[in-house]
Order: sequence, then C-alpha cells, then structure tokens
Amino acid sequence: MAFDVIVIGSGFGGAITGCRLAEAGYKVLILERGRRWDNTTYPREPEDAWVWNHSRPEHENGWVDLRVFPNMAVAQGAAVGGGSLIYASISVEAPKRVFDNGWPQEVTYAELKPHYDTVKKFMNVQKMPDNQRNGRTKLMKEGAEKIGYGDRFEMLDMAVSFDPDLVYDPNHLKQPGEEKRFVNAQGVEQGTCIHAGTCDIGCEVYAKNTLDKNYIPWAEKHGAEVRPLHIVTNIEPDSGGYRVSFDRIDQSTKSRIGGSETAGIVILAAGSLGSTELLLRCRDVNRSLSNISPFLGYNWSSNGDFLTPALYKDFDIHPAKGPTISSAINFLDGVIDNQSFWIEDGGFPNLVSTLLKKHGGGLSKAEYAASLVKHIDDLLLKFDPFSNAMPWFAQGVDAGNGVFSMKRPWWFFGERKFHLSWDVSKSRPMFDTIIDTHKKLSHATGGEPLVPPTWTLAHYLVTPHPLGGCNMGSTPETGVVDHTGKVFGYDNLYVADAAIIPTPLGVNPSRTIGALAERIAKIIVEKK
Repeated sequence: MAFDVIVIGSGFGGAITGCRLAEAGYKVLILERGRRWDNTTYPREPEDAWVWNHSRPEHENGWVDLRVFPNMAVAQGAAVGGGSLIYASISVEAPKRVFDNGWPQEVTYAELKPHYDTVKKFMNVQKMPDNQRNGRTKLMKEGAEKIGYGDRFEMLDMAVSFDPDLVYDPNHLKQPGEEKRFVNAQGVEQGTCIHAGTCDIGCEVYAKNTLDKNYIPWAEKHGAEVRPLHIVTNIEPDSGGYRVSFDRIDQSTKSRIGGSETAGIVILAAGSLGSTELLLRCRDVNRSLSNISPFLGYNWSSNGDFLTPALYKDFDIHPAKGPTISSAINFLDGVIDNQSFWIEDGGFPNLVSTLLKKHGGGLSKAEYAASLVKHIDDLLLKFDPFSNAMPWFAQGVDAGNGVFSMKRPWWFFGERKFHLSWDVSKSRPMFDTIIDTHKKLSHATGGEPLVPPTWTLAHYLVTPHPLGGCNMGSTPETGVVDHTGKVFGYDNLYVADAAIIPTPLGVNPSRTIGALAERIAKIIVEKK
C-alpha cells in the first residue's frame, strides 16, 4: 500500500480524522475535490469563481456547489477545509435528547462530550463579546422578550477569534490591516474579527477559525499530504486494502487526468451528499463495493433549515456587517406545538448588497443561489435592504425521510444520476411552526416578514446542513455504518462526516460532525 490511510474530503470529518491519524504516525493522504483558497483568491466580484459545477468541474471549480433536486437544493463548500470555509462559524453541541432515539446505543451524549470539548478547544471556539452585539443580535433579544420567551435568548459558541477590547460600531468598522494579529495554537497566523460580514465567502483577516487554519496544518506538520482538485471516482478492494481512483483537475488545460492510490484504510469524508453518492456509485454503477447495506441513501435530513427575511422601516440592522450568525432563541424542547427548533439571526455578506445595487434587484439564477433574497425585489423601493433587512433563520427536527438513489432518466436508458426523493408532507408541521414564529417575531418588532415564494408556491427549500445518507445503525438492516463509522461488510472502510448522522439535530451540525470524527479516529488508533 502506498499510504496507510486515504481520506476522501477535507471538511470536518476528513480534516479531523486525517489530523489525528497523522498525529498517531499513520502515513495519510487527504484527497480534496476543491481548491486551496486564501485571502488573495477568495471570490468577490460576480465574474469570480463562485460556482462548482458538478457536471464539468474541470471548467468550473469555484466556491459553492449547489446541487438542485426536486423540492430541495443543497449548498456545499468545495475547498481544502470543506464546508468550514462557507459555514456561519457556529459550533454547538447537539441537545442531549437527540441521542435518545435512532442512534446506536454506544453513541450517547456522555460518550461524545469529551470529543465535543476537544473540538471546541482545538478550534478556539468562543462567544461574541457583549460589547460587539450588532443590530441583528439586539433585535433577536428584543423579539424573544416581546413574544414572551426572553429567557430563551442565548449567545452562541462560534469558531471565530475576537478582540475583547473592540467596541462594535457599524458606521466605523475596522478595515483589513487594522485587526489584531496573533499566532494560534497550531502555529498559524490569524487576525481578530473586524465584523466585515464575509464569514460565508472567505474572511480576509483570517478571524474565522476554519479547518485550514488548525486541523489541516497540524495534520501536515505530522506528515499528512493534502491534494486539492482531486475528484474520487471509485473505491475497490485491492490486496487486503483499497484502491482509490480519482480524476485530478488540471486548471491550465481545463482537463481531468486519471490516477489512483492505495491504502490499507479508507475514510470517506466527502459530506452527506458526496460520501453517499460515491458509495451508491461504487455499489450500483461500478459494482466495486457490491455488498454495501441496502439502507444506503435512506433517512436523509435537511436539518429543518428555513429562512424568512423581514424588512424594517426604522431599524438599522446592517445584515451585511458582523458575524453571519451569533445568537439564537431556543425552542428545542418542543415548547411550541411540540416541535423542536431554534431561531437564529441570519446575515448575508456584503457581496449580496453589491449584487443588488449593481443589478437593481434583478438577480440572475447564479446570484439568486448565492443571495437567497430574490423575493425582496418588489419592495426595494419601500425599504433599504442593505441596512433594514433581518434574515430570520431557523433549524429544526424535520422528518428525516429523504432518499438518495442513482436514477436513470428513462427507465432502463441513460446514465444514472444522483437523485433525491424528498417528501415534505411529514415535515410540514415543523416548517409551519417555524414560519409562524418568524412572523410573530417580525410583527412584534415592527417588521414585515416575507415568506419566500419558493416555499409558499412550490414548497421548495435550500439547505446548507444536509445530514445522513450513510447512517449509523446497529445492523446492516438499520444502517450503513456501525457506531465506529465502519461500513458494514468492509473492514477498514469508514465514513466520518455528516452522512453518518442518523437523525436530524435541529442545530448547526459542525461540532457534532467533528466530535464523531474525533471518536472514530481514536477508535482506529486504538485498534492498531
């Protein structure tokens, strides 16, 4: 075997397992489909490399991969560091009650707690200082109090480095170069948050504690090799280990160059969609892993993501300034309609303001995918969305009943394509409760809520938090992997990412993914 371990993907699952196994002395290769970005290459202008095109990545291998299915679209990152480069930096534990049902008995909150703590420390997780609360945070607190749930408002843990001496002033923000610089625990130089509003599109000052600032450089210091722009196409058993085939993207020629490597251990960490699609392709198309559980692809969840913007005439909210999310109103105990969810203060980057101003509110489809605010076009004359919009966001426990498969377009004809079947009907009560709460918060604080017509007319949603597809289970009849992440029927083949989470969490999933990855890596090392 050329390597001890090949890790497919470099998001929370891949970066963490790759790091810990390299620390333990394994020869590790991490294959990542996306680029290695930095603050000189982050996309900013409309013509920049925003789009990862799944059909032709050799031509379009940009920042965001938006997979569009009937009734659902899924937004994913494509980068060394995976989704950590595009997520909103929220790093929270799942509620204890999540683990009561649907999980293998070995995986409990108490079992994951030490690993939750490890991720928190390694990623320098902290809350935003009180003297830096922005208009959205203040509106969240006011809204919670006015609808009678003031005690449920909370500031959230964030993987962001703050300067506690900074006082937030939306009219006099610091500029790049004025932040405090420091060297983190992994030896990487970063800066402190200047509230630039670019959390989702690349933090210029490196205040966001993304995986390419901690776990990945630490893995490389321990000998791990990271190869960007490598798209894995197949996994097959080979000489007691596995051969991983891939296409390397050559940006100079805009072509794919085939290749492969071997390892005794393979860890899939390409995300809920990426890992599920690759295993489906290996089982149903390539026939290289034909014994994978029939449960593969089942019980997928959107994690109940929902966004309802509200517009305000007399409240300067500045949604394009400050961290994308910093606080929540917690209804995870089912106090409203017996539905488990929480409301967060959403934000959108300055890019959205630029696009809206440049195009007069008429956005192209690509810009709509990036902004998610196309439906405010008709109100641009009444309001100033660049300072007066409040993106009420939410996550909740949906039905978790999506099904992925490889489907032909015409019965027995045509190439099999990755397909999602998602029935919203069982999740409707939860979404209705979220929308009703968004409306109450908006009206109580003097705003005009705008439920997206994509929902009211078509029940179409977008999620950045896909979960499941290669679910944990106790047997091959109830899951694809066991409690250690090992694929049933295949020794030394693991999945360690959001794909193994067997139930909706109702909260931002990054730290749960990270804790599971820490646990899986520890188990692998202890087996050595």
